[in-house]
Amino acid sequence: MLISQTATVKGVVLDEFQNPISEVSIQSGSSDGTTTNINGFYLLKIPSNQDIKLTFKHISHKIIEITVNLKNGQDFEFNPVMLVNVQQIETVILKGNTRKNVEGVTSISPEVLRTIKGAQPGVENILKTLPGVNISNELSTQYSVRGGNFDENLVYVNEIEVYRPFLIRSGNQEGLSFVNTDLVQNVDFSAGGFQAKYGDKISSVLDITYRTPVDFGVRADLSLLGGSIAVETISKDSKFSAITGIRYRDNSLLLGSLETEGAVEPVFMDAQAFMTYRFSDKFHLDFLGNASLNQYNFEPSNRQTNFGTLQNPIALLVFYDGQEKSQYQTLFGALKANYFVNDDLTLKLIASTYHTTEQEYFDILARYRLGEVNTNIGDENLGEVEFSEGIGSQLTHARNDLDALITTIQHNGDYKIDESSTVEWSLKYTHEDFRDRLVEWEVIDSAGFSIRPPNFNIPNNQPYEPFSGPLVAFQNIRAINFVQIDRIQASVQWSKRGYIGDHEVFYNAGVRAHNWTVNGDGLESNTQTVFSPRAQFAIKPNWNKDILFRVAGGLYYQPPFYRELRDSSGIVRPEVKAQQSFHVVLGSEHSFQMWDRPFKLVAEAYYKGLTDVNPYTLENVRIRYRARNNAEAYAYGLDMRLNGEFVPGTESWFSVGYLKTEENIDDRGFISRPTDQRLKFGVLFQDYVPNMPDLKMYLNLVYNTGVPGGSPSYADPYDYQFRLRDYRRADAGFLYDMVNAEREYSNWKRHFKALSIGFEIYNIFNNQNSITNTWVRDVNSKAQFAIPNFLTPRVFNLRLTAQL
Repeated sequence: MLISQTATVKGVVLDEFQNPISEVSIQSGSSDGTTTNINGFYLLKIPSNQDIKLTFKHISHKIIEITVNLKNGQDFEFNPVMLVNVQQIETVILKGNTRKNVEGVTSISPEVLRTIKGAQPGVENILKTLPGVNISNELSTQYSVRGGNFDENLVYVNEIEVYRPFLIRSGNQEGLSFVNTDLVQNVDFSAGGFQAKYGDKISSVLDITYRTPVDFGVRADLSLLGGSIAVETISKDSKFSAITGIRYRDNSLLLGSLETEGAVEPVFMDAQAFMTYRFSDKFHLDFLGNASLNQYNFEPSNRQTNFGTLQNPIALLVFYDGQEKSQYQTLFGALKANYFVNDDLTLKLIASTYHTTEQEYFDILARYRLGEVNTNIGDENLGEVEFSEGIGSQLTHARNDLDALITTIQHNGDYKIDESSTVEWSLKYTHEDFRDRLVEWEVIDSAGFSIRPPNFNIPNNQPYEPFSGPLVAFQNIRAINFVQIDRIQASVQWSKRGYIGDHEVFYNAGVRAHNWTVNGDGLESNTQTVFSPRAQFAIKPNWNKDILFRVAGGLYYQPPFYRELRDSSGIVRPEVKAQQSFHVVLGSEHSFQMWDRPFKLVAEAYYKGLTDVNPYTLENVRIRYRARNNAEAYAYGLDMRLNGEFVPGTESWFSVGYLKTEENIDDRGFISRPTDQRLKFGVLFQDYVPNMPDLKMYLNLVYNTGVPGGSPSYADPYDYQFRLRDYRRADAGFLYDMVNAEREYSNWKRHFKALSIGFEIYNIFNNQNSITNTWVRDVNSKAQFAIPNFLTPRVFNLRLTAQL
């Protein structure tokens, strides 16, 4: 049985002074229509995939008429301004996301974000199913795009750049994504070739817009992993509106299933608010605030990891003493003033402050045995280590503290030259103040002998000669840095729509400039400047088939942030230059009907040539830079995505991507970069039971080929190019709608706009995925074994969601 194919039109009707108008009648030829409430808000369900004429009528104002054509399930917001002396008739057909298509932007439905959860819920859980985006750690919100690393992605919320903690080294320590999906209205993502108005990173842009409430509402979500609540409010005169969200997350259910056993307390919480006050029809003031606290306490006890082959099974057995106590606390606040000079000119002023205090303390002693595993079926010692090939211990210590304060003031503006062209500009000043103490050391003992670092030049001829040299830790990093960075950024870009013959075209061209100065205690001040020209062109031929072609490219610079200035020994190097990347992106979009339902096939081929590359190594989610521009690199690939209504009334997609990225360090030849994830396959699929449309399911499936597995400390990466195992993961959820917004109820259910209960299975097939290796030495062969650190196995979760 098919469910109805509908879309939603909603918004607020205002007069010319930006005051809401109540009792406005909204009619369409295919529905019963609706009227605005006291706050001017309306919501109307209309048939999808056809031209629908909407008429807005009020006794004191002139009629507004528009024609819309929306896809199934799409939410379209239209906020008309009704005048008293002008007849308003819109003859164009509004089709959602036309502007984003020509700009190469992928839009994700907020409802998909809120419905499809995962082990790490949030926008990143959906991003990982897109081509070109790789996440091989379900405990992390960090992602790499087309060969880039975690630090190369821009994230904006309502035009305000946001940040993540700096010291986090493991996905286990990560908590909540900054983006609260309960507050989201729009999600736009670009994997490359983005416009000059976006900042200076060389991989991707995630552009989030939070919702402006039009009515009172409450949304709550509760599961075995935590809960969230979001409240929307608006004043009677509609001048003030606020949406606030509080989230709590406890990852014990996930972390308790890992191979390393012990007492773990991973607690993460945050509160966010987005508020707007409309002083007049021309001046609005927005506030975005966030306070978060991440606490990760871990007292490991033991671990056993089996690896090797069926013919030669090996096991690592570890017993621990000690504990880790890490904490990351961030405060963020931003004010945004919007001045609408007239219909053509908009001016904005943004001031924001981000403050993070982070500490990472641990002392952990690990005593290990490496040996052969009993494989005799029926033996009472099956699976136990019987013969030890290596015995040793490892003592790790850290007392790392970081205090960072980032203050920004920014001006954005846009001017509509005419109906087809627009100019946008920005000017931004940022002051970054970092206070960093780094104290880390590691002592390794193998079979009773302390192992010294390879660069230790005092010979050891034991047992033939007594060793009288000092005992030196295998790793010892100590640094105290007080660093200030001042940045000035400016951009200007021009966009135009037009025609070449009968073919519709879109142009965008712009340039960015970025100047920065690094100062600090004991540092020699260093100033650098870069310019970044960028351009886009799209054409929609006047063909019978609905096909769009686009090309984008330019120079993309990434001036070093604090972590990129700090080398592996903790020393800050102000002379580090910006990494440079030349992008070329060729794309096409083909929209078509299949099974009488809308589908779209999107394909993009890309090439990135990188110079002045700052090489790095990946340890779980921590990046350690060499703080030298001594490499060059490249990345190229092909991304494809087919999305549409594979099941009537639902949106699903299949994506595939191919990537190759290599780097050449000190002219020694090209080797794979740490993010060289060759093949990617992702599926996001939604379905429902034909005879019970209220019973729904989703499948979130990702397959990534393995990336280079890293190398032991001090080792040459050119000698360690083998790869981790492929990442294979499938999460499924089953959801039953107890209350459906399209129905009317007379019992207790009438108090809810929506109410559902769900059951989720994470890692359905219980695949053993790994994110890093632990390196253990065999005392006999002197070889080092790469012991995989496995991620979460199959986990079950329950969920309850309600909306008032």
